[in-house]
Amino acid sequence: MVFAPLFLLGLLAPQQAEAKPTVEMVFHDVQKMGIEGRSWTEEERLRTFDRFPKVAEKTVPPSVWGLSRDTAGMMVRFRTDSPTIRVKYRLKSPSLSMVHMPATGKSGIDLYARDDKGNWRWVMVSMPNAQDVSVDFAGVRTDDAHQNREYALYFPLYNGVDSMEIGVPKTAKFEALAPREKPLVFYGTSITHGACASRPGMVHTAILGRKLDKSVLNLGFSGSGRMDPGVVDLLTRVDAAAYIIDCLPNMGPADVKARTVPLVETLRKARPDTPILLVEDRVFTNAWANPAKLKFHQENHAALKGEFEKLKANGVKNLYYIPGDNLLGEDSEGATDASHPNDLGFLRQADAFEPVIRQALGETPAPLAPEGNRRRRR
Repeated sequence: MVFAPLFLLGLLAPQQAEAKPTVEMVFHDVQKMGIEGRSWTEEERLRTFDRFPKVAEKTVPPSVWGLSRDTAGMMVRFRTDSPTIRVKYRLKSPSLSMVHMPATGKSGIDLYARDDKGNWRWVMVSMPNAQDVSVDFAGVRTDDAHQNREYALYFPLYNGVDSMEIGVPKTAKFEALAPREKPLVFYGTSITHGACASRPGMVHTAILGRKLDKSVLNLGFSGSGRMDPGVVDLLTRVDAAAYIIDCLPNMGPADVKARTVPLVETLRKARPDTPILLVEDRVFTNAWANPAKLKFHQENHAALKGEFEKLKANGVKNLYYIPGDNLLGEDSEGATDASHPNDLGFLRQADAFEPVIRQALGETPAPLAPEGNRRRRR
């Protein structure tokens, strides 16, 4: 007979699992909370989490309408004293990721919280592996067990949401925060849509929303940001803090010359005092090795600059301009596939947008970082 050593007997013996107390959770339906990044709220929608109202199906291009079912830019803010937050949501599509974009960005939800100094800090992102997702955002640091923190929960960038609930323990406080008025309205392409951020909070639109403490309406549509009159008409019905028009990556010089002035004139007629910012297309990060691509960017930039100067000469006020050469940096490291920013590229793009937006809003530009901490520019 073989005897096991005493220490092995202890390991082999059945382990008595320590019973964990069951915590009763109370869930809050996000559809009943105020959702930021979703304008035209008085108009009928096919789905609560669509970016456009139902009427847009007949007035915008089919590709734009289809992409408007994604929840890019949507978020909810709330306040709770619970260190544990559980979110359950169902995605519209079972396609969770793309070849160049992870599931965390395409289909994930991203949680931020204000720290003790009031700064937005990242907490956690979900990692979906199915259409039905349940995730615990646990262990939020607090020095006071009853400290009430403000949270921001960003929705998926390239997927839709059919339902979402936020749960906290029954004993915890929970307060839904109303959407902030007068959003920054971004109209653009796949880059504005969020390709290829690793998570929803890393798109430049979201970064700028936190930096400027503003709500954001993200109207980015992959391959379909072309200054379409149907979309522009919808923009006129939004009481925006500023319009940021970033459509050039989906346009060529001829389209830029044909559509820029009508877009600005339409917005200005409807909103005489709202700032309008025109953005050049970013330069492909490998354009230094591709003369044809570099030539295209240069011609596109020249076309937009010419229309901008024409509008200024015609007396259009509150019109601003963001050059494209520096949007992704000078070291070729700011994009996933030469075209779409990675997280580094989105940070650089937010840095380039911020001072111009602050100027347009009449705010003091943010101070420059110390020389050693500045990101390099083209």
